[in-house]
Amino acid sequence: MLVCSLLFCGAADAQRVKGSDTLLPLTQELAEQYLDTHPAEEVIVTGGGSGVGIAALPENTTDIAMASRKIKFGEKMKFAGLGLDAVEVVVAYDALAVVVNPSNPVDSLTREQLEAIFRGKITNWKDVGGEDRKIVVYSRETSSGTYEFFKESVLDNKNYMSSILSMPATGAIIQSVRQTAGAIGYIGLAYLNKYVKPLAVSYDGGVHYALPSVSTAADGSYPIVRPLYYYYDSRKEAEVSPFISYVLSPEGQASVLEQGFIPVKVEENAPASLNDR
Repeated sequence: MLVCSLLFCGAADAQRVKGSDTLLPLTQELAEQYLDTHPAEEVIVTGGGSGVGIAALPENTTDIAMASRKIKFGEKMKFAGLGLDAVEVVVAYDALAVVVNPSNPVDSLTREQLEAIFRGKITNWKDVGGEDRKIVVYSRETSSGTYEFFKESVLDNKNYMSSILSMPATGAIIQSVRQTAGAIGYIGLAYLNKYVKPLAVSYDGGVHYALPSVSTAADGSYPIVRPLYYYYDSRKEAEVSPFISYVLSPEGQASVLEQGFIPVKVEENAPASLNDR
């Protein structure tokens, strides 16, 4: 009974971080580094998607929600109705890479071509300069913040095609694109590997193209870039502040860069309560 009690107390005192699969490996690494200098503490990091993390805040099943999209109006209203004062912090930036099978000869697409592909208006690679091959379109599931951001930025808030193949995680998209010659999908920059090929993207009708990288995302030449957020209840400020402060510290932001994300300017990133907006 004594052992059980101690385990329960330890779990209750652990800081819980949940949400975005994009932020999951980054936050796990940051948590490990943080615990190197705070060995008496515990940080438990789990994924599930941005929507899952944000929904867990009012349920008090997480202390920090990781999100790869901004909080929605309906979520804000729910929080306000419960008296929850949610605080938003940008902890990094991420470029979304559009990826195809390495055997695909297509190297670049415009935003308009991407929109047409993901909406089912273009269905064969020959229509965008490739081989006569059916386009197989992969996406994240609807609870994913990556799904929401891609819809907003690339599809101009129009709906995805009804027959799109939804994947539960980034790894599943990489595996599917790797195994399917005609596949296309999108993943966070930090997940890029030799098994998929990133495309250069143009947002000015084909005048300028850029491949996704930390440098092109940082200088603005690559267009599909988004902020990554932590959200928390202001009543837990004292509890979550040490870890978030580490994430935003020079050491934490150096780790952000090492892991393939774009650091933030810490001095311009003071936590902002949503009730102040």
